[in-house]
Parts: sequence; C-alpha cells; structure tokens
Amino acid sequence: MDVEEIAEELYGLKPSDFVAARDRYVAEARKAKDPGAAKAIASLRRPALAVWAANLLARQRPEETRQFLTLGETLREAHRTLDADQLRAASRQQHQFVTALARTAAVLARAAGQPVSDTVLHEIEQALHGVLAHPDVADLWSKGRLVKTPEAAVDFAAITPANVPGDPTPADQPAPKKKPERKAARLRELKRARTTVKEADAEVGRRERELGKAREAHEAAEGKAGETAERVSRLERELQGAQQAKAETAAAASVAGTAVKEAERALGEARRVAERAVRAVTRLEQQDEP
Repeated sequence: MDVEEIAEELYGLKPSDFVAARDRYVAEARKAKDPGAAKAIASLRRPALAVWAANLLARQRPEETRQFLTLGETLREAHRTLDADQLRAASRQQHQFVTALARTAAVLARAAGQPVSDTVLHEIEQALHGVLAHPDVADLWSKGRLVKTPEAAVDFAAITPANVPGDPTPADQPAPKKKPERKAARLRELKRARTTVKEADAEVGRRERELGKAREAHEAAEGKAGETAERVSRLERELQGAQQAKAETAAAASVAGTAVKEAERALGEARRVAERAVRAVTRLEQQDEP
C-alpha cells in the first residue's frame, strides 16, 4: 500500500472523518498482510480543527502560502541580525498577513462544511505565527501535513511595529554627540533591546509551553470524545439491528402461534370425526350379529 498517498488523502479530510478513514486503511493493510504499512498508517494522528483549517489554506492557496513562507524567512533573518528597519517592516506585514490568512482559512473551512468559531479562528492565527518561527514546521504546513498547533513565533513574538528598536523620533533626539559617544550609546541601546527581547522570549516561551500542554490535553480529550462518539454510533446501529431482529422474531412467533392454534383446531376436529366413525362402525357391527 502507498502510505504517502494514503496520508495525503487522510490529511485532506475533515477531522471528524479522519479516524474512521485511517482505521479502514489500517484494516486493509492488515488484510493485505502489510504490517509495515498498517503500523505507519496507524501512527498518523488526526489534526486539530484549527491546524486542519491552516492545512486547508496551504493546500488550496499556493500563492499566498509561498508569500507567507517568504515572510517567515525574512522575519527569522531580521531577528538574527536585529535589523530594526527590516524587523519593523516585516513585523507589520506579519500581523496583517496572519489576520488575513486566518480569515481566509476560516472561509475555506466553512465552504468544506466545517464551521469555525472565534476560538478556532484565534487558534488558526496562533498556528500561522508558529509556522513563521520554525522552518521545519513551515515545511510540514506547506505540504498540508501539520498535525498540531506549533509553538508561536517565540523568537520574535514580542517584536511589533510599536516596539521594534529603532532610531528615536526627531522630537526625542538628543543633542548631537561625538562619533564614539554615539556608537557607545547605540551599543547600550542595542544591548538593552536584546535584553528586552530575551526576557520577552523567555516569558513567551513559558506561556507557550503552558499553552502547548493545554492544547495537547484538549486534543487528547477531543480524540477520546471522537472515539466515544464513534463507539456510541456503532452501538446505536447494533441496537437498531437487534430491535429490528426482535420485531421480526416477534412477528414470526405470532405467525407460528396462529399456525399452532389452527393445527390444534384441525386435530380436534379430526379426532371428533374419528370418534364418530368408530361409533358408526360399532353400531354396524352390532347390527350384523345374529
């Protein structure tokens, strides 16, 4: 079995259809005596709803996906070099782009028959922020294979157009300094900015880890709920079949009971006829005696 082709199909399905379809393929692989494929398919995890919507965006909007991936590369490079101008421009574009793409993903999800709440919309935005920060995650997302919400853009989540370190405004500019003094002041400013970013990164990282654990628990609960719902559905179908069998059996029993009564009535009539015949024979025999 072509596991890659099957995975491509599964991650294109709505999350509510994923588990049943995956389990069917696992059963087919086992029936085909392909334990390697069965194990690989069974290991595929159902994506969270927000992640599925983000994957849907990557699958159906390749041009926007390419532009977004390019933006991620620009942001990561700007943060590595602390290029204030580049950070400011890319950060402004980041927030605008993420908001627009999240809304587009929600529209695509609704068109596919999957409603998206405001909470899920926010989670889509978080997923897209995470895609920007991590090249490996970006690669999975571009293929529509992301499974769970990645960590947000920890490296530059605190950088926004309002707080990117840059030159002071004209009104705040101090009196001109000598070149060495300006360089020293600039280095101190850069050091403070880096310290601020580092502290913000640490705080965001801590919060993201907490959020990640909460999301994992939520996804696990969703998976359990899905499995329980499937089991309930299966039991309901079995109950319906049993009830139908019971009704058919009751109908058959009723017909059989009627047949028994008819047979008993016919037997009684036959016995009466036989008794009359015996009496008639007895009378005739008595008449024939000398």
